[in-house]
Amino acid sequence: MTITQPDLSVFETLESEVRSYCRGWPTVFDRAQGSRMYDEDGHVYLDFFAGAGSLNYGHNNPVLKRALIDYLARDGVTHGLDMSTTAKRSFLQAFQDLVLRPRDLPYKVMFPGPTGTNAVESALKLARKVKGREAIVSFTNAFHGMSLGSLAVTGNAFKRAGAGIPLVHGTPMPFDNYFDGTVPDFLWFERLLEDQGSGLNKPAAVIVETVQGEGGINVARPDWLRALKDLCERQDMLLIVDDIQMGCGRTGAFFSFEEAGIAPDIVTVSKSISGYGLPMSLCLFKPELDVWEPGEHNGTFRGNNPAFVTATAALETYWADGSAMEKQTRARGEQVEQALISITEENLADVKEYRGRGLVWGMEFHDKDRASRIARRAFELGLLIETSGPEGEVVKLLPALTITPDELDEGLRVLARAVRETA
Repeated sequence: MTITQPDLSVFETLESEVRSYCRGWPTVFDRAQGSRMYDEDGHVYLDFFAGAGSLNYGHNNPVLKRALIDYLARDGVTHGLDMSTTAKRSFLQAFQDLVLRPRDLPYKVMFPGPTGTNAVESALKLARKVKGREAIVSFTNAFHGMSLGSLAVTGNAFKRAGAGIPLVHGTPMPFDNYFDGTVPDFLWFERLLEDQGSGLNKPAAVIVETVQGEGGINVARPDWLRALKDLCERQDMLLIVDDIQMGCGRTGAFFSFEEAGIAPDIVTVSKSISGYGLPMSLCLFKPELDVWEPGEHNGTFRGNNPAFVTATAALETYWADGSAMEKQTRARGEQVEQALISITEENLADVKEYRGRGLVWGMEFHDKDRASRIARRAFELGLLIETSGPEGEVVKLLPALTITPDELDEGLRVLARAVRETA
């Protein structure tokens, strides 16, 4: 078969140099279904990226697509700001009945705008308004978004530098196991809070990811998360869990914090909440925190009704019996873990560590450039994977939750080959 070079000229001449994913996957994608993408030359790629976690139910999921097509065909409202619509009502009812009530979570629901960083900005703004303080504590290797407030609580030096101004009112603390278990949890954090000479302004809130995705698949232990929640309660700080990439079933349960048995004060949700890759985000918070004045935080596209339609279909299809979905995700995760154990045993000197939960996994190598070489070779072999970590040193696996065991096995075999061929 003759492989023709894709015509990338318009992207390279007209589109900004800021583009990134397309550099690692130099082809022109044309269509996608389930866990496979097809370029315009007919090459097939198995997708272990899932829209950076925004396609938990695969590309063009047929149930969600049918709901969307039917809604558009009857001229359902597409753009509605924060007006009351039938699509929004259906979503709110399904979210309450299938997600919040079964978990005994009393959250109010806010639609802050369509992206993850919109949700984080609204969470930070609300925490500061409630507590009357400006400081926010985040964690080493955190990633919370690319707008200025979110960047201020993000750890990555390269991304922070893009702001062009000082990023203030955020203080980083060590994430779980940052000191390889040699320092007791929160020793430094609590000492600073109690020392009147520490220079740490009393924080309004702490923001945390239970699994740091962009930061390198760093998994917080349930004990650590419970201790963090206790610390926040003792010190009168709000706990914000950023569940943008790890929520919607990615780690098994619908919310990634469920395993720890905690109920955060504020939760941000985006990416796969629409289920179809349509922009949508939520900021959830306890009712007593709902101190907003009407219109005090808004956004033109906070009422993305097509996203409400697909989100409702996703909840009714996959979360009417959440235990079945969770069980399936954990089984797929065990399949990934077994494959990573085999790869590690085969490459003992090279693999530093593998780690993950549910269907998010990472494999870190001693050679920091190795992950990008593996991702490049995997693409040549028909597998889409990305890298993460502060220096891109971790191979990141993020397949759709609906991937079949055979597809998963196929992709993991390609990964093993890419590891072998980049040694």
